[in-house]
Amino acid sequence: MKYDESPTARTLMVLELIQNSPGITAVQLGDKLGVSERAARRYVAILREADIPIESVRGPYGGYRVGRGLRLPPLMFSTTEALGLVMAVLEGPRGAADPVENALGKIIRVLPEPIARSTDAIRRVSARGPDPGARTPDPEITAALVAQSTAGHRITIHYRRHHDEWPMDVDPWAVVVRRGRWYLLCWSHTKDAQRVLRVDKITKVEPLAFEFTAPPDLDALAVVEEHLAMGWKYPIEVEIDAPLAEVAQCIRRSMGRLEAIDPTHTRLLASTDEPHWYAAQLTALNAPYRILAGPELQTAAHNLGQRLITASTLT
Repeated sequence: MKYDESPTARTLMVLELIQNSPGITAVQLGDKLGVSERAARRYVAILREADIPIESVRGPYGGYRVGRGLRLPPLMFSTTEALGLVMAVLEGPRGAADPVENALGKIIRVLPEPIARSTDAIRRVSARGPDPGARTPDPEITAALVAQSTAGHRITIHYRRHHDEWPMDVDPWAVVVRRGRWYLLCWSHTKDAQRVLRVDKITKVEPLAFEFTAPPDLDALAVVEEHLAMGWKYPIEVEIDAPLAEVAQCIRRSMGRLEAIDPTHTRLLASTDEPHWYAAQLTALNAPYRILAGPELQTAAHNLGQRLITASTLT
């Protein structure tokens, strides 16, 4: 029996049609379902037997409508639809007490387990604050990546750069949202290396007959943010006279990788295209520090210091 021929499915469809088109008639319901007017009335009767308040309105503009006191039926989303909803919500900044965030959590809790697992994985691995230049990726591509990631299946992706595309065999560890940009954190078997790829540049996803296990205790968002802090034009090394835990409260993960030198000193490794901006960010540190590598950053820090001295000079 096909889904759309099931009496239960047709009864639920009648409820949806009445909700979406108040005043719809039995004849119109029958046309929509491909059944007789009598059969449509029988489906309405089934809804009433289930204590769903379906009201009849007489007159030329009459028909059926849902009365007051209806309890909402279960939500039925495909993986792509559910993930599309999450993607839309993640486009805007939210706080912990935001009603949209709370509503999204309730929706995820009542979704079927496989779909809920995929959508909640995205919701958890995300950083707030959308980038104005961010591009929302294709929901179907994103849904496929998340599904294969949660299932632990290796995939072949087609990745677009400029006007060319390359196939890559990868283990999709996680899909991460950071400031409105969507990234795939993966292990590339083609490159034999860890990679962070833009999801909006992935044009095709093909599952492979191999399974994988992501690294234990993987903090996907932290790995992506550290990755994004590297690979820029000017390399940076800073030594800070403070414990790692203390420095981590002042330096965002997206600014670079922190390493403990000893219990009281920390090393910051990073890179930047904007030394003057980076020098200003370092002023958030509440401990002495030395720029050991990066002459561009050293010059920028010197110039910033001179400006601050000039600005604080009393006349």
